[in-house]
Amino acid sequence: MAHPTGKYADFEGLREQAVALRRAGLSRRQIRDRLHVDNNDILNRLLQGEPAPDWTRRPNAKDDLRARARELRLQGWTYDRIQVELGCSKSSISLWVRDLPKPERRPPSEQARLAGRMRWEHELAVRDEQRRRTKEAAALEIGPLSDRDLFLAGAALYWAEGAKDKPYDRRENVLFVNSDPGVIKLYLAWLDLLGVEPDRLRYRVMIHMTADVEGAKRYWADLVGVDVSVFQKTTIKKHNPTTVRKNVGDTYRGCLVIRVSQGADLYRRIEGWWTGMVSGIATPPSSGMV
Repeated sequence: MAHPTGKYADFEGLREQAVALRRAGLSRRQIRDRLHVDNNDILNRLLQGEPAPDWTRRPNAKDDLRARARELRLQGWTYDRIQVELGCSKSSISLWVRDLPKPERRPPSEQARLAGRMRWEHELAVRDEQRRRTKEAAALEIGPLSDRDLFLAGAALYWAEGAKDKPYDRRENVLFVNSDPGVIKLYLAWLDLLGVEPDRLRYRVMIHMTADVEGAKRYWADLVGVDVSVFQKTTIKKHNPTTVRKNVGDTYRGCLVIRVSQGADLYRRIEGWWTGMVSGIATPPSSGMV
């Protein structure tokens, strides 16, 4: 190979400088400017065999996929199963894991079970994506709520979920119990629209004795924007060992009870609003929204 001439005649000396700068963490552009090397071919030869510093490397979007593919391959997964799990091509998977040992072949019956499970998992993933898209599209159909929208929604929500007066049990209390944070937010926004002062609200948690009671109180206090110290005494539900409960785990926080003090007049108005809404239905409901 011919050695450079002219201003690059001292190639070895120049290479030593370039390598030293590279190992010090400089980029190609910085080295080029520092050594006044404006020929890319010469620069390539000067830096031959020297890896780029980490900070100059662009992140590869497939790095995580590659690492996950190798992890699954080491667990004995086939290319087909990895492809379904990660959604990438078999050629990419083959390139990423070709240095890893091949998994042991399973009996045909086990392979058939795995294939069936893979198809079912794929079907579930497709259904989940369809659900997500449908919900997102429906959410966009609502848009911002007007005051009247919120007024009607709140009245209907209370009549569905709130405490109601009975002829045999006269209790004209505005009492609302729910475990859904979104429902609680809408209900409080409705009370605010009605002009109910925050100091008239009384909060209490209703929860099973086996749950994280203090954690639930902190959660609801943060949600409604009050200090946990203002909460009234928690209502503890005793655990029945014969009952198989599904509302367990870290996401179980019981129910929040919200009472409006001196709420008899408000309750009567709510009942009147609901009666008016029912009376306001001019025609029988149609089969669809539009």
